[in-house]
Amino acid sequence: MQAKYEIKVQVIRSKQQAPRFYVNLPLPLAAALDLRGGERVQWQLLGRSELRLLRLEATETAGRRKR
Repeated sequence: MQAKYEIKVQVIRSKQQAPRFYVNLPLPLAAALDLRGGERVQWQLLGRSELRLLRLEATETAGRRKR
């Protein structure tokens, strides 16, 4: 399955602070990746136009999660 989601990079400019950039993950993409709030991830720079998102900790399978 190959899905594409176009998003805009947001920038927050506050006085006396460096600009901060934010990228939001669309809900269908987060659901497909089975991401959860608070989960730790890391961006890996592959090139000037390519990033990889890596999970820092192994996650349980969806069927084994406590609800």
